[in-house]
Amino acid sequence: MTALTASEAAIEIARGAISAEDFTRDCLDRIAAVESEVHAFVHLDPEHALAQARALDRLKADGGRIGPLHGVPVAIKDIFDTADYPTECGSLLLAGRRPKSDATAVAKLRAAGAVIMGKTVTTEFAYFHPGKTRNPRDVTRTPGGSSSGSAAAVAAGMVPLAIGSQTNGSMIRPAAFCGVFGVKPSHGLISRAGALMLSRRLDHVGAFARSIDDLALILDCLAGHDPADPDSRPFASPNFRAVAAEPPPLPPRFAFVRTPMWDKADAEARAALGELAKELGAQEVDLPTDYSAAWADQRVIMYTDMAHNFGAMVERGGDASSKQLRDLVAEGSQTSALRYLAARDGALRYRAGLADILKDYDAILTPSAPGVAPKGIATGNPAFNTLWTLTGLPAITLPLLKGEGGMPIGVQLVGAIGDDARLLRTANSMIASLA
Repeated sequence: MTALTASEAAIEIARGAISAEDFTRDCLDRIAAVESEVHAFVHLDPEHALAQARALDRLKADGGRIGPLHGVPVAIKDIFDTADYPTECGSLLLAGRRPKSDATAVAKLRAAGAVIMGKTVTTEFAYFHPGKTRNPRDVTRTPGGSSSGSAAAVAAGMVPLAIGSQTNGSMIRPAAFCGVFGVKPSHGLISRAGALMLSRRLDHVGAFARSIDDLALILDCLAGHDPADPDSRPFASPNFRAVAAEPPPLPPRFAFVRTPMWDKADAEARAALGELAKELGAQEVDLPTDYSAAWADQRVIMYTDMAHNFGAMVERGGDASSKQLRDLVAEGSQTSALRYLAARDGALRYRAGLADILKDYDAILTPSAPGVAPKGIATGNPAFNTLWTLTGLPAITLPLLKGEGGMPIGVQLVGAIGDDARLLRTANSMIASLA
């Protein structure tokens, strides 16, 4: 049963072909078989997961209303508050922390009928310092980060869905490295209330899955306004599944954007993306030269905001934090107000310029990562994610290409802000055209 996608499992559970308990038990058996090598979870209680599944089965048997994720196990990155599990954010400074309530995203998953399977490994404070997780495609390689455990859990068949977050490259990069589908929605589409805040201006909640249909399913459950998140916007939520499944009215047009980071991609990835762009008839589009400053602007915003949010705690904790985090806080603490405000203005300027490009194209085609997952545990280079996170545009990575040793190379599509459903539809159309 663990081969089922979330969409397939939800249908089978709803029609009574399988039970939530049986599906959850199969996922737990898979975890037991591979967790000792992959190390995706930091908090897992099999009996608690089964108890949730049994309660959902009783609800269905009693004629209760079931949600779109009824009985589907979902793994939660350990930066999201959970009332029934610790939330430690990958840091010794928060060891043993027990929230009293769920983050909004977790509460919405429960309301949709999901089984909250457990908490997955995150890098320290969702930054670069790696955790224990290994890439299930090759355990000698990194799964990426910071949402390392969530990406690995889906790739290893432990769960069909997982949620994570991205402040630089923490969703798209691990999804690409682990060979699964991943989405970083438009900024503000999904509430971040109850999740660790690194940077209000950069933080996004996203998801990992085995299909675009599954990404659409979880977005249907998570998207929406939340007064507890000041950046979430009131809107009539589209039906992501319905839009994603529609044929586009015209064949999609793609802008092939290498970005100023093109030399960071390895030769294999450059060749593969170039061939794909040619097959799709994508038009090469160069960004204005001033966009090369975007990567420094993202760093200024991220490091300054993290110094503001974590600085006092990191200083009190001393060596309980990694040197990487202490250095980050020290750098962010030295940022002048003028430099910080200039970086924020730059982000708005880049977003406006990309909006102009996307008036003529359905999506931007660009790498998800510099290549296949590197050897070792370092999380890898987020160079091909930074611009889209800084500007808040929706991005999706598709496991379409292979490189060294058969390892996945992700293909990233970026859409106009607020056009998340259309981006999923474009991705489905692109995959169909390549079949």
